[in-house]
Amino acid sequence: QVHVVESGGGLVQAGESLRLSCAVSGNMFNIAAVGWHRQAPAKQRELVAVILANGAIGYALDSVKGRFTISRDDAKNTVYLQMNSLKPEDTAIYYCATLRKGFAKYENWGRGTQVTVSS
Repeated sequence: QVHVVESGGGLVQAGESLRLSCAVSGNMFNIAAVGWHRQAPAKQRELVAVILANGAIGYALDSVKGRFTISRDDAKNTVYLQMNSLKPEDTAIYYCATLRKGFAKYENWGRGTQVTVSS
């Protein structure tokens, strides 16, 4: 069983930064990737960024490229999402989840952390 806990959200002004953390625990042997997702009010949840077990990184949204950076600290079993130059449209609940080897669907969702960006 794998558990994830997100933290680091908050209320900031446009242009400021936040760093989100996703602490992963449990049996991580079969984890192929950890992905950060977000869900804005009245919108569907969307994938933001993913980091693979081999360290490869991908950003799913053009709107975050150059502003967000996903990284990992293996010693702490934690995946980070550094968010710079935040915009009001980044306001959402941010979730992390894991992707099992051989599977296409994310699982082990955390409760999320709220990010609110004021203009």
